[in-house]
Amino acid sequence: MIAQDQLIAAISARRNDLIALTQDLIRIPTLNPPGADYRQICEYLDRRLLHAGFETELIRAIGAPGDSDQYPRWNIVARREGTRPGDCVHFNSHIDVVEIGHGWTTDPFGGEVKDGKIYGRGACDMKGGLAASIIAAEAFIETCPDYAGAIEISGTADEESGGFGGVAYLAERGYFDPARVQHVIIPEPLNKDRICLGHRGVWWAELETKGEIAHGSMPFLGDCAVRHMGAVVAEMEHRLFPALAARRTDMPVVPDGARQSTLNINSIHGGEPEQDAAYTGLPSPCVPDRCRMVIDRRFLIEEDIDDVEAEFRAVLKRVGDARENFDYDLRELHRVLPSMTERDAPIVTTVARAIEATLGHAPDYVVSPGTYDQKHIDRIGRLKNCIAYGPGILDLAHKPDEYVGIDDMMQSAQVMALSLAELLLRAEP
Repeated sequence: MIAQDQLIAAISARRNDLIALTQDLIRIPTLNPPGADYRQICEYLDRRLLHAGFETELIRAIGAPGDSDQYPRWNIVARREGTRPGDCVHFNSHIDVVEIGHGWTTDPFGGEVKDGKIYGRGACDMKGGLAASIIAAEAFIETCPDYAGAIEISGTADEESGGFGGVAYLAERGYFDPARVQHVIIPEPLNKDRICLGHRGVWWAELETKGEIAHGSMPFLGDCAVRHMGAVVAEMEHRLFPALAARRTDMPVVPDGARQSTLNINSIHGGEPEQDAAYTGLPSPCVPDRCRMVIDRRFLIEEDIDDVEAEFRAVLKRVGDARENFDYDLRELHRVLPSMTERDAPIVTTVARAIEATLGHAPDYVVSPGTYDQKHIDRIGRLKNCIAYGPGILDLAHKPDEYVGIDDMMQSAQVMALSLAELLLRAEP
């Protein structure tokens, strides 16, 4: 097997290339929603990976949620075969980024380099990880051309909105079948010395309380849907939130506050629609006959999804028992079961050894508070040997002045390259 120092030297020689590649990716504003410039970034990756000897496919997720002629959901899958049979190692990164938001002091799509960091929307989450995986693969291929198996790199759509136009679509078509791919690394920003084994579960739902419209000066002639929703929130505060806070998981979820069950109220909208900013008049005096609330319930591997739903329905029953004319509709929006790879899985132990060789200490093992595309690789692809590992600080994701450290990317690329060496150089020709 080739010496580790040769592989690390090959990574080190690509530092400027890594910076430029990350900047190029940041400068393609792949905002989701709506799903902009997916084709542009896939074509950029296509040119890059073809030059490195990969065979590539550009795949549109036709008919997936969000896909349209104006905003098609494009993905790229690139594969480079080795010289003899062996396992396939797949690096999967999402290409979409969230909205810019307010509070930036740098150009969100400028890719500015300052104090050893590259700034921009998606720098941390997760274009820095995508760039690191490409550099790692290219350095490994150049240094170790006689490898077994195959290396795959994918850039996939819509992770920030559920991944249905990306990894889910590909998994349904066999791209993550265990007969085709044996090891998956998702370079999400969980810190360079952490291995993320999986994530909590999620249940999203929309509740609509119903009332009766009437003149605002005579509210007794109507029925206020907002007050009904207020009673639901009060019941949640009184019983549901304390019950969730009392539950703790054995999953190593970070940060510590996420080791309990949680529920977030994403939004509440009741009464008249918000008027256009140019409107200068007063609202009309009406009793609101509709109020909608979207909830985001994150649950633990020890909880059952059916119990999660039943618990919320019990909240509504208690409210209904205490209030006259309480009427509502509850609609599930999204459900994801928790996922957690075993700590003795091959990809976990391999990356752990590579982290120790690179950083000089053993990794931490964590679970993400939110979901990411491992859910589709696990549930649809039936591939359990999957982790998230990549450069960047999770707390910076979706924040203003998002950045990724250049040294962190370099060291993560070394870890990825050493992992490739262990997995693909085992069998001698």
